[in-house]
Amino acid sequence: MELTPIQSKIYEIRGQRVMLDFDLAEMYQVQTKVLKQTIKRHTKRFPEDFMFELSKNEWNKLVTICDHISPNMKYSYILPLAFTEHGVTMLSSVLRSDIAINVNIQIIRAFVALRQRLANPPEERHSVSQKDFDKLKEYIEEVFTDYNDLHEDTRMQLELINESLAELQVDHKRTAKPRNRIGFVPPKE
Repeated sequence: MELTPIQSKIYEIRGQRVMLDFDLAEMYQVQTKVLKQTIKRHTKRFPEDFMFELSKNEWNKLVTICDHISPNMKYSYILPLAFTEHGVTMLSSVLRSDIAINVNIQIIRAFVALRQRLANPPEERHSVSQKDFDKLKEYIEEVFTDYNDLHEDTRMQLELINESLAELQVDHKRTAKPRNRIGFVPPKE
């Protein structure tokens, strides 16, 4: 069993990383009802910091972000149980099948891997992001330099055009002959 599918079923609820009873039951290859019955028989092994029942509000929030929860479960009146890492470890002492033992080992490895990943984020992702950022910054600086060069060239060209137009206007006024009027000319008295 790979760690990634297991890690995708670890949620953060009440500030703790937990797994839900129906996901665990699926991995242990037992019915959720059987898992809950086994836990009820051994309630002393599951204090509040090992296992707790989700509130209706927590369940509704979780349902909105989880795509693997079936529609039948979304509207269930029985709220799921959430198991912390210690609660999952305690399950191995309650469920004694070989499948349960092997799955428990994988789940604990997933919790440990998740904890290590959060404690030591991979540096290469950061360095790749930094390189991408540096490339983007360099590109933007080049674009702005080109833009400023174009802007300066355009400004100079506009000034030359304005000067030329002003010279043409002055020349035109100097060389212009008076024009004959067009249209109705009233008789002189």
